Amino acid sequence: MKALYGQQNSPGEEMTFVFQERENLPPTRDHDVKVQVRACALSWVDTKLLSEIKLKRELVPVGREISGVVLEVGSKVTFLHPDDEVVGILPLDSEESGVCEVILVHEHYLVHKPEKVCWVEAAGTVRDGLRAYTALHYLSHVAPGTTVLVLDGASPFGTIAIQLAQHRGAKVISTAHSLEDKQYLERLRSPVARVIDVSHGKIDVAESCLEETGGLGVDIVLDAGVRLYSAEDEPTSKCQLLPHKHDIITLLGVGGHWITMEKNLQLDPPDSHSLFLKGATVSFLNDEIWNLSNVQQGKYLYILCVLTRHFLLFHFRPQLDEPIPLYEAKVSMEIVQKNQARKRQVIQF
Repeated sequence: MKALYGQQNSPGEEMTFVFQERENLPPTRDHDVKVQVRACALSWVDTKLLSEIKLKRELVPVGREISGVVLEVGSKVTFLHPDDEVVGILPLDSEESGVCEVILVHEHYLVHKPEKVCWVEAAGTVRDGLRAYTALHYLSHVAPGTTVLVLDGASPFGTIAIQLAQHRGAKVISTAHSLEDKQYLERLRSPVARVIDVSHGKIDVAESCLEETGGLGVDIVLDAGVRLYSAEDEPTSKCQLLPHKHDIITLLGVGGHWITMEKNLQLDPPDSHSLFLKGATVSFLNDEIWNLSNVQQGKYLYILCVLTRHFLLFHFRPQLDEPIPLYEAKVSMEIVQKNQARKRQVIQF
């Protein structure tokens, strides 16, 4: 039985991916669940984060978002039973690679998968769903009548965030990084209120948002990274597609929430003063926090349960690529690690 791992020989070096032959699984412990994996989504491996929390290891397990069938449960597992269909996210410190036919998972990282949701959609949506739910419900409290700006709305995360915000009654504005992205957003079942095409770098995002909201600004901003410096100090492609931090502060309304994934965000005193005058907040979106602290375990499982129900009841449509066979997992993971995949890559067993 083979499993996929990442290997980084020295700091700063690109990660390489290898299949390793696995020995037989150890006996199932009290709270373990043995799962036959049916699908596993591939996500970028944050080697810097692993190093910061002292999880640096020679071989890093790859593939953490899984869906599959329960084969066996430990003696103290009561929530799950053999033959149950499950979906979940392996924790950061897991020694198991999701790109493997059979794995052992602690019961607290799995929830039931609705029967009518296919394996690939379940695995490919759970992380982006968790990230979107965290941003819109725990960091910003989306509600009917609010206006939400989703930057890069055609990305896997952006697609789910748009649908979740619309489901809660919000008005959504989104940016598109290409003509293809713009057409995709306009074809969504519930079209966004306005699609701002930034692919040519000629449209002012702040001006467009203020125009759409009658000068009031948006209530919630979900960014996909921001420009921190002037155009001369950053790559041209990045300057074209990402708004400057000043643009986001400008388009933010009174009492607004800026949810950022820019881990190195730096705000100068004038920026902070503008946010103070608006009574606005800045929150950092780190979906790993649910797995880094077991204090919130019950809330985390509740979110996963809500998300799986949404897949079935409200027919959320994730941005997925065609299912990938196991023998192509290595090549696909290399593409994901280089941030060259525009759609979520999912391995199907």
